[in-house]
Amino acid sequence: MIYADNAATTKLDEDAFEAMRPFLLDEYGNPSQPYSFSRVEKKALRDARSIIASCIGALDDEIYFTSGGTESDNWAVKGFVDSKDSQMIITSQIEHHAILNACIAMERLGVPVCYLPVSGEGIVESESLQSSILKGTKLISVMLANNEIGTVEPVATLAHIAHEHGSLFHTDAVQAVGHIPVNVKTLGIDLLSASGHKFNGPKGVGFLYVKRGTKIKPYIDGGGQEFGLRAGTENVASIIAMAFALRKNCDRMFAVSKRLSDMERDFLQVLDQADVDYIRNGAERHIPGNINISIRNASGERLLHRLDLKGICISTGSACDSVNTQVSHVIRAVGVPDEYARGTIRISFGADNVKSDAFEVAKALIEILGKSETT
Repeated sequence: MIYADNAATTKLDEDAFEAMRPFLLDEYGNPSQPYSFSRVEKKALRDARSIIASCIGALDDEIYFTSGGTESDNWAVKGFVDSKDSQMIITSQIEHHAILNACIAMERLGVPVCYLPVSGEGIVESESLQSSILKGTKLISVMLANNEIGTVEPVATLAHIAHEHGSLFHTDAVQAVGHIPVNVKTLGIDLLSASGHKFNGPKGVGFLYVKRGTKIKPYIDGGGQEFGLRAGTENVASIIAMAFALRKNCDRMFAVSKRLSDMERDFLQVLDQADVDYIRNGAERHIPGNINISIRNASGERLLHRLDLKGICISTGSACDSVNTQVSHVIRAVGVPDEYARGTIRISFGADNVKSDAFEVAKALIEILGKSETT
């Protein structure tokens, strides 16, 4: 099997698994308890929080553990805005559905939401944000890197504009953290969402960065965990593994990025040599290894299933929208022509892929396209 859908999820790093093993079998105490059996868990949580903070340039007490990117996004969107104050939210048309559907939920409560358009490369332009901010805009949320086309947004510039107007700025960095350098201070943001399984950690765990001094409402009521803002006994084992995986990914980031960029080049060269008629979606500045292409007069869903029969895993878009076979909102927003749009597929190579995978996936795709022309 060739797994080329790392934007959907990544393989759990074996060293991260070994780091979490003791907390699944032996060190199972509740870190909220005062007795000595829980001291190991308490220290492990502190250490994990410190590791994650150091990886993104944050302070330890700015990291809040959650169940993943979806919870972190929902908390960020719903943690500030009050419909009684007529506060507005601004986001983009190409956000993950965790943001878009959270915004729709806020609209049902009477909160106005503005959805910014993007360029043909999927970039939120500063002029568009500047002209859309109104008095009462409480929160602006623009993702750091798009999960479908890989485009990296000019978040530092957008956050600066937000702060000039007194607005808070959140970025969904689920696709970015662990894959490109991320420093919350350099970006100048107030909140950031991340998910462990996107950078070789376990599923079901993530974190929300909240800049010190930013007043956010609790998202889950209950006990006093996570500084009293996110109730529920911490998933200690997964948190340990997430921190270990993030540190490892950050340490090897440059080498992995170089190899993935080479694989992108090799993959596209094979397609070009075979005269495949396609459009490469996204911007030049994108997540390494993310290749989103739209093939003329093809069916992305059909290509996915035929590649699956060959033991190759790819995607037609977001894994969170796999039941919807229509053209994705991201591809619509960037204006891909209809004759190409339905032939959109996403190949996302990761740290565990090898150079030959790029050639094998490309050759398999070309073979399928050749057969499709005669069937």
